[in-house]
Amino acid sequence: MKIPYLKALAFGFLLWLVPFAISIALSQIRSTDRIFFETIMPVAITLVVVALSYLYFRSMKNGFLKEGVVIGILWFVISIILDLLMFTWGPMAMSFTDYMKDIGLTYLIYPIVTIGIGYLLEKRLTS
Repeated sequence: MKIPYLKALAFGFLLWLVPFAISIALSQIRSTDRIFFETIMPVAITLVVVALSYLYFRSMKNGFLKEGVVIGILWFVISIILDLLMFTWGPMAMSFTDYMKDIGLTYLIYPIVTIGIGYLLEKRLTS
């Protein structure tokens, strides 16, 4: 199946934007209760990726696993690139290593979810 690139890119941008907006809205909590903030963000990210994955996969008829791998990696890369634009200079600047340890690795949730959903849909199709 040919990948609907525009939809994949738009969803990737939304997947970055919604958690980013949540993190901005919760910036006070980040400074006063970092542990709680660090708990909330992966939950929010997972909720958004599951919802967008559902919307993405629901019109597909086959090729779920391959598509899950492709969009998971694409969404991961989009979020890393957009974040690096925000976190490489200015008041939020941090080293790449610190960024990956604090934020970047959390985005591995994307391919984990999309590949998992793709796998399950593929298995359902072949069962």
